[in-house]
Amino acid sequence: MTGRQRLTSPRPYKLLTSTAVVGALLVTGCGALPGASGDSREPLTVVTWAPESATGPDTVNMAGMTAMASAYARWANSNGGLDGHKLRVVTCDEADTSAGAAKCARLAVDEEAVAVVGSYSRHGSAFMAPLQTAGIPYIGGYGASEVEFTSYNSYPVNGGQAALLAGNAQQLARSCERVSVVRPDTLGGDSQAWLLKTGLTEARRPEPADIRAPESATSYDEAAGQALQAAGTSGGCVTAVLGDRTETFFDSFRRLEPSYGDVQISSVLGSVGQPLIDSTGGRNSPFEGAYMTGWYPDSGDARWDGMREVIREHAFGDNRIDPDDTGVQTTWIAYTVLNELVKSIDAPEITAGKLTSALNHGTPVDTGGLTPVLRWHYEDALGSSAYPRIVNTEVTFQVVRDGRLVADKKGFVDVKKTLSDASAKG
Repeated sequence: MTGRQRLTSPRPYKLLTSTAVVGALLVTGCGALPGASGDSREPLTVVTWAPESATGPDTVNMAGMTAMASAYARWANSNGGLDGHKLRVVTCDEADTSAGAAKCARLAVDEEAVAVVGSYSRHGSAFMAPLQTAGIPYIGGYGASEVEFTSYNSYPVNGGQAALLAGNAQQLARSCERVSVVRPDTLGGDSQAWLLKTGLTEARRPEPADIRAPESATSYDEAAGQALQAAGTSGGCVTAVLGDRTETFFDSFRRLEPSYGDVQISSVLGSVGQPLIDSTGGRNSPFEGAYMTGWYPDSGDARWDGMREVIREHAFGDNRIDPDDTGVQTTWIAYTVLNELVKSIDAPEITAGKLTSALNHGTPVDTGGLTPVLRWHYEDALGSSAYPRIVNTEVTFQVVRDGRLVADKKGFVDVKKTLSDASAKG
């Protein structure tokens, strides 16, 4: 941020906590009708979107996020509103297409939403422009599109894949003498390799072996063999960041590993998570013992108890909501942010402009320890050319033990230096 003029400091805001239970009126589904208001405070409308009906081998479905938004609102409905404002939640199936993302963005504009909250889309170029034009803030997206970390209209709650990779390098540097990185043979993959290289060399470890792999392969025997050979038979580690193809890679890896010796494996949350570990055998999963880097505390942490209680009491057995899923957790955190912002404004009417002003003027938000205290003032952002909107540069180190992701290191680890250095040198 060298050479940038600091903005005039705004009036201080009181730090808010997320312990109060709030209430609201829920209406879900694209084009849902608003509920009636029973008090002097105006109701507010927000939109949450995620792919729910995507088809095809390379698509993603994250229906748990919109379902979590609905459960949050039902919980809130029974307790009096967001600072007295009834909450109207509109959900939209983004379908994992650019057309679907654009449709959901237009819906937010048509519904006069004050924010888009806790959503997932890989198609940032399709949804961000309509939101920017309408002045609707995008709060707490999953981090699946690069524009979330560059657009002034975006207010992320995590550091995206970049923070995970920077953290993964630090986690591996603690115990690995050599590291092989298996990543997509794309420009995005080049960035992944650069972040891991930066983090490892900062920790005075050798540069990782960079193994390029096809994005949509049905077998990764060749890449697995290259990674194992480069890692060696003692003190070596293999980390793979291939999205939903990571499982396919480790299938190939496990078939070849006995010929090479015991090699530590690793990945990041999003490529591997508790639902995948459960579905591949739990404690007998191929991921047993693997290092994982995440954004938030492990899913067994007591700080998630409030979310679990809401799911238990207000999701009505909705099996789309898995409390161990990172998308569900992100939506919970995003709605916690919305709640705290509305309380900080404390006005009869909440508008998109008022929310944006509170965000830009640095209202601090306490998420109950699930993230560091969040602020989106100009001076709180990372400010690098590659990731100018990142305000949360902290990650967690986890490991798979007895089929569960648990803490590998207590607390958060700040990867700000690695992100800044990688951006400056890249």
